[in-house]
Amino acid sequence: DILGYRIILPSLSCTGGSGACEDVKPFTPEKAKEIVMSLQQPAVFCNMVFDWPVLHWNAKYLSEVLDGRTIRFRMGMKKRDTAPQFETKCSYVEATLEEFLAWTSGQPTSVSGPFSCYDSSKYWAYADYKYIARIFEDKTEIFKDIMWSDFGFPGRNGKESTLWIGSAGANTPCHLDSYGCNLVLQIQGRKRWHLFPPSNTTCLYPTRIPYEESSIFSKVNVVNPDLRHYPQFRKAQAHVVTLNPGQVLFVPRHWWHYVESVDPITVSINSWIELDADHKARVEEAITRTVVCAIKSAENPSQLDAWLNPTEVEATSHEINLQYLNGAISAYLEYQTVTVSEDRDPSTHGTEKEASSCKRRKIQVNTKPEDYKSGTQEADFTVVKAKKLEKIPFGVHLIPVLPQSQEASSVGAGAVESDSRDLLSENEGGHFGKSRCTGKQSVMSNDCETLADQTDSDSTANSSQMAISTNDLLDCLVNPQVISLVAGLLLERERV
Repeated sequence: DILGYRIILPSLSCTGGSGACEDVKPFTPEKAKEIVMSLQQPAVFCNMVFDWPVLHWNAKYLSEVLDGRTIRFRMGMKKRDTAPQFETKCSYVEATLEEFLAWTSGQPTSVSGPFSCYDSSKYWAYADYKYIARIFEDKTEIFKDIMWSDFGFPGRNGKESTLWIGSAGANTPCHLDSYGCNLVLQIQGRKRWHLFPPSNTTCLYPTRIPYEESSIFSKVNVVNPDLRHYPQFRKAQAHVVTLNPGQVLFVPRHWWHYVESVDPITVSINSWIELDADHKARVEEAITRTVVCAIKSAENPSQLDAWLNPTEVEATSHEINLQYLNGAISAYLEYQTVTVSEDRDPSTHGTEKEASSCKRRKIQVNTKPEDYKSGTQEADFTVVKAKKLEKIPFGVHLIPVLPQSQEASSVGAGAVESDSRDLLSENEGGHFGKSRCTGKQSVMSNDCETLADQTDSDSTANSSQMAISTNDLLDCLVNPQVISLVAGLLLERERV
């Protein structure tokens, strides 16, 4: 079984007890940042967040803090189809966390609520991609519960973070993020991560339909692959890890990932870290948006599939997309000029612009908070200059996530079985103490019977009459390799 392996991590989280690591963290902020900026593979940090107040953010606590405020949940089926369960194939409900907790526990009070159409034994619910700065906009003091400064990013806290709350089985389709690298803190329950290196991109059959800026999806359901249609996936090299409460997963730039909640309730937070390479990535995203919107908008309206992911409120006009493209190119060229200047004048190397950690940076009119992972709209970017480490300090405090073939020699005797429920605290039921847009989507539905059995987005009403569909054409035109080449040609034109 090509996915029948995973890394087993020790539960080493300090919770303020009498352990030796009560007051001392294994890495200074400076060293942690060096590691993050140097690592080219996923790894798990242990014992770095034992004093963060956010460890008390279990679902029950968040329910009390939100005090009846509703949030949007994505509803999916607990089934193993060979096709990915994209967000365009899910239903959505507006509910409180109190109602979510009642539903997951099977309480009768949930029968008449917004989850009444969904049998919790057949469906999962996911309040994913919630911008903490937005859902707690009237409780800004709570931002300080999250201290990414311990990883060398001073000033970064909950304002630059995103919240994820799910039930067992809730998952994110396999994708890669166009921008930045990622730090993920598990707070309640466990999540299983399936990660694939950038070199596996062709094996994962990338697609931009459904379209979402900054996310490239895989056509493959990596936990139940259709190898007849996607035979190259046999060559993919999965790195699988179960993340426990108190552990922080580092996801390097352009690593593919599929994430699934293991326990009845999971809570996690993350923050995307901007990188120098994001400058060209924003040009590539602008090209992709321009091509996808132009071609999909030209289709017969009666034949349009659900091509926009729910994170995208609407298809932007060609004029707006060209403004975005020109803005991204200008920002890239400005960055190149500044970099050359800094290389000539070493005294400027220590200066950094204020961090914004924005995974998306849409340059368009009336941009909403949902258009961002976090941060602001300015066209400037943080320039991170971290020296390469001579040797990554892997050990009990920094555990690499490797394939099965490398697991034994790399993890060694220090790794102990940690995939059991006894790793979790007995308090609060065994837990430590990309919202998606609010715009109404044609794919949203609260109808109990309309959820999961839709046809693949590659199919159209005329698929029997046409050998090549619009989506087939787009898969080739906006393939990451093609877009990278086009971006290079455009930037070369502007340099002349």
